[in-house]
Parts: sequence; C-alpha cells; structure tokens
Amino acid sequence: MKLLSPAISRFARLRNWRIEQWMQNPIATQRDVLQDLVTHGQFTEFGRKYGMNNLFTIKEFKNRIPVNEYDDLKPYIERLMQGEQNLLWNTPVTWFAKSSGTTSDKSKFIPITEESLQNCHYQSAKDVLSLYYKFNPDSDLLTGKGLVIGGSHQISPINDEAQYGDLSAVLLQNTPFWASFIRTPELSIALMDEWEQKIEQLAQSTIQENVTSISGVPTWTLILIKRILEITGKNSLSEVWPNLELYFHGGVSFIPYQEQFRKLIGKDIYYFDLYNASEGFFAAQNDANDEGMLLFLNHGIFYEFMPVEEYGTNQPRTIGLQQVQIGKNYAPVISTNGGLWRYLTGDTIQFTSLNPFKIKVSGRLKHFINAFGEELIVDNTDKAIAIAAQKTQSIINEYTAAPVYFSDAQNGAHEWLIEFEKPPANLDYFAFELDCALKSLNSDYEAKRQKDIALRMPIIRIVQKNIFNNWLRQKGKLGGQHKVPRLANNRMYVDELLKFMQYSFVQ
Repeated sequence: MKLLSPAISRFARLRNWRIEQWMQNPIATQRDVLQDLVTHGQFTEFGRKYGMNNLFTIKEFKNRIPVNEYDDLKPYIERLMQGEQNLLWNTPVTWFAKSSGTTSDKSKFIPITEESLQNCHYQSAKDVLSLYYKFNPDSDLLTGKGLVIGGSHQISPINDEAQYGDLSAVLLQNTPFWASFIRTPELSIALMDEWEQKIEQLAQSTIQENVTSISGVPTWTLILIKRILEITGKNSLSEVWPNLELYFHGGVSFIPYQEQFRKLIGKDIYYFDLYNASEGFFAAQNDANDEGMLLFLNHGIFYEFMPVEEYGTNQPRTIGLQQVQIGKNYAPVISTNGGLWRYLTGDTIQFTSLNPFKIKVSGRLKHFINAFGEELIVDNTDKAIAIAAQKTQSIINEYTAAPVYFSDAQNGAHEWLIEFEKPPANLDYFAFELDCALKSLNSDYEAKRQKDIALRMPIIRIVQKNIFNNWLRQKGKLGGQHKVPRLANNRMYVDELLKFMQYSFVQ
C-alpha cells in the first residue's frame, strides 16, 4: 500500500495535461466524440435504421435521429437482455445498470459496454482524482483508503450471461484488482443488497481502517456515520478517522445535508460534488470553492441541451455548447458509447460558467411544482429549506412537497412533509422563513404569493423519523440509487405517504 499510493498519486497528477487539452478545445473535442460514436453506431441495427453510415454533420445527426426517452429505446434493451447483440452498439453488452432514480415501480436497465466502462466511468474517475490533486497538491488522499458506499448486485434472471446491479455495483465488479488496495470495505460487503445489514457491516468493518475519503449518497452516508459514532462512542468522525480529508457526494443535492455533515465530521474537509449516473459520468467539481461541476467533454458522450420549455413538443429543439447561456434551465440530451442515442436523461441543469463549461443539477424534468404558474424547481427548494433550517437552528433529514389545489373555501398552497433530525422551536417561524427564501429565489413564486391571491403560506407537516425510509422499504425501493422525490406537480407521492404513515403535524 505504501509503495502503491505514491505511484497512483503521480499518475493522477500526470493526467492533468490531457484534461487541459479538452478543456481548452471543447467544441472540437465534442465533434470528435460524435464522429467516434457514429463510426461505432453505423454497424448496429439502430444505426442502419437511421443511416448513420452517411451522417457527416451535427445538423444531419439531429435531423435524422429523434430525441429518445427510455421507453423509446426499451425494445432494443429488452432484446439485448435476451442475448441479441449489435442493436445499439457494435461491441458485446453483458452488463446493465439497474436504475430507477425515483420511487417509480418501473426499473430502467441501462446498457454498459466495455467502452462506457473504460472510456467514460473509469476515465472520469481518474480525472476526478487528477482534478482533486491539482486543487490540493499536498493531499495525502492515497496514503489511506477510500470508503465506498455502493449498491447491490444480482444476476439477471432473463439471461445467464447478462448481469445487472446498481451502477456502483457494476463498477465495483469490473474494477482492476489493485483497486482493492485503496478501497474499503471488501467486495462482499460492498455488494450486499439488504441495506440495514449492510450499514452494520460497513460500520464494523471500516472502523479500524485509515479512511481518507468517503464516496456515497448523503442520506446513507449520514446513517453510516451515526452508526459508527454509536459503536465507537466518539463525538465526531474525525476522532475515528483523523486523516479523513474528502467526501465525494452525488445523486441528490448536498445543500440540505451540509450542516449535519460538518457537525458530525467535526473538522473541515473538502466536499466535492459528482454528477455520475447510470447513463454516464457527466461532470465533477474541480474547485471546492465553486459549486459548478466541470462538464466532461472527452469521455464518450456527445451533449445537446434542450431548453425545458421544448419538452413535450413534437420535434424538440436542442442546442450545442456554443449557444448555451448561464442560469437557464436545460435538459441534457446525450449520445453515448453505451449505445444511448439522443437520450433524454430526465435531469435539468444550469450552466454556471462558459469558460470552462461548468454546470449544476437544478432538478428533474418531472420533479417540479407549477400548479399555479410558480415554476418551482428542486434547486429552489433545496436552497430555501437550507436557509430556513439555518435561520431556525433546525436540521432536516428528508422532505417532499406537492400542491394543494384551490377549493371553494381556500386558494392554493404547497404542502411540505418534512422529517427533522432537530425540529425548529417554532414551526410557524420556520414556514415564514421558508416562504421568504422561496420568494427571494423564485420571482414567479413571489408573484403568486402577492397578497395570497394564488398561493397562501406553505403548509408544513412534521413526520416521524425514518418514515421516508420505511415508505421506500415498503415499496422495495430502499437503498442504492433510489431517492425520495423532492417535488411533484401532483399529489401522488404526498397522498401515498399520508396514507402510509402515522404522522404528527402542526399547521
């Protein structure tokens, strides 16, 4: 380990010149990526259908191939899972990343090719390491181990050769042998699919390790940290792992969780955001002082950006990097070396910088509230709830919100179900601060709140601890990449939760 870590550290630092190349030539890099994708795609059933063998320009590519959602590509993917090949990509597909992203009963199975493993996910991980060393050249990161809170792995019952699992599990199963020297826990624990047992095993097996970094979704990482502190009797994680210096997070916004992490860790460390999905590794923070994530442009993904108002139209318009604007909401449309063609990821992003191109995730196309013209997105609510928590000295674990529609007696409102780690002393004051923060962040919300004409004050309901986890467990969606939906433009999730739980509330 002592010999291996310096060698990996030097290798990570040497990669920076490659990163600089595509950062300085973003448009040309993306053209090259698309050319390589089409060269592979022309030898597939999908490619023959759309005549990829004579596609020579980005304009032709966009005119000939429609924008696709998962259900559009699902027939090809189902055939791949039955063992057919050369449908979406011209090399064998035997791995699939099982993804839901929400509490939907439908699971998505994203094809994972050797090219997407090596040239997207693993290359991006190496670049993240290089970017971190550039930001923090004196780091001792690789003198210890990285704690990875991954997903689960199963063999597909459809085809003996086709295997699937959460993305993190697929990546762990395919990493080279030397990765085990710099990672903890052992693979058998990392791939456990019963999350409550897994947290216990993770805690027990890593306490004695020299952990210098943690990677995982904030919710499960918090649960693990609390369990470790219970077992050790320590007041902070820095007493257990004094050399901890970095937390890689992703999957959900870190804003509602950051104060809890700082308190539980007990010292200043770096927090870096990753935008890593089953469909590809898209971006990562390269500066802890800048919320924007550097968009990875040379990793087997060609990007287009759909203005969100185009979603649902017959022929949605997309634009390239040359036309994007800072602060505007776009839905990424990706073509990948995993065989996804003009695929709508379902996320919404905003650019925070155009030189280099940096982004932040602002929400989901279907996770918003616009019942009264307020156009509220997850980025607004995450920030607002963090402000309200800070003002009221409360701590929030989870939340979801939905509209309350007009009635004969009252106008509309937003109903919030919130699980507090530490509730506010005065819930009315919390609602007031939340409302003020939303007004400051969203002018449409502010307009609809004028004199309570369209929207009255938010309705806040405190729910008992662990209710969201229990709800997810009952749906078979506990752990991995499954997340509590923050916002919905209908009452499906909120009404389902209200029926499910015994709750206490103050209005």
